[in-house]
Amino acid sequence: MYCVDDKSQVQALARSQPALPMMPYMPERRTRDYVRHGVTSLFAAFDTADGTVISSPHRRHRAIEFKKFLAKIDEAIPAGVDVHLVCDNYGTHEAPAVRAWLERHPRFHVHHTPTYSSWINQVERFFAYITADLLRRSDHRSVQALEADIRAWIAAWNENPTPFIWTETAEQILDKLGRLLQRINGGGR
Repeated sequence: MYCVDDKSQVQALARSQPALPMMPYMPERRTRDYVRHGVTSLFAAFDTADGTVISSPHRRHRAIEFKKFLAKIDEAIPAGVDVHLVCDNYGTHEAPAVRAWLERHPRFHVHHTPTYSSWINQVERFFAYITADLLRRSDHRSVQALEADIRAWIAAWNENPTPFIWTETAEQILDKLGRLLQRINGGGR
């Protein structure tokens, strides 16, 4: 099963100074001033079994690019293997062109997360890693340089992939959610 999503508006930022490394007892520092050099979107499919990622940066964020990404997934996964994709309900994932492509590729089975539940989709956790490890600290003078760094980072990730494993049971998560709902609804006063 692959968790699929896109991280749109990834900015190529040229910072006035590089990020200064964290010192003991002092947080990492970055300058607030930067120059924007364009944006890209990162499409990613996170394999929940082994943690590998199929990815593709695209300059635009439309159904056409998503269809190209689906074709890349189709090429990467051996023929004859059913492909289950977990996606959110974003319009790009449900566009008529994408639906038509999926109808022509019956081995693809799309499962949508409930509205406002994209946190369930494990690719979001992957995006958090790449954001913290690369994007927040990066300095790019062009979109091409940004995309090259993203490709290199993902290639390094795929050399030693890490699947994400839930550490709490469904009951523990639901108990926490119940306590939160009780507090925010005034029941905990």
